[in-house]
Amino acid sequence: MLSAIDHVGVAVQDIDAALALYRDALGMALVHRERVEEQGVDAALLDVGDGHVELLQPLGSDTAVARFLSRRGPGLHHVAYRVPSVQQALDACAAAGLRLIDEQPRNGIRGSRVAFLHPSSTDGVLTEIVQPAQGAH
Repeated sequence: MLSAIDHVGVAVQDIDAALALYRDALGMALVHRERVEEQGVDAALLDVGDGHVELLQPLGSDTAVARFLSRRGPGLHHVAYRVPSVQQALDACAAAGLRLIDEQPRNGIRGSRVAFLHPSSTDGVLTEIVQPAQGAH
């Protein structure tokens, strides 16, 4: 079902400062930046190998990423796995008894379709399943 690690999400207070680290100091190429209103974040994708690091800055104090930052501070937020069909993956996860955060896919960065699995079902790791938009990788 899971075909590859798509990205690792990192929650940050200041995306521009984080870009100075990941892009400028670590040499990762910035490939996309977008405000994802549905998820309440300013997001940036940086290439690393066949996957990405996704930087996430909350757009407001009432978002999931803002709550994460207030509880834990900046750092690893989630691991995302690429799938051919996010709906089929959700159905398989539900059938396997995993706790879903999203019962239906929602919009993600670069036109992807995404859904999250609750950390209580995945050994404490917030897990995202991602169906990239046609032609995106």
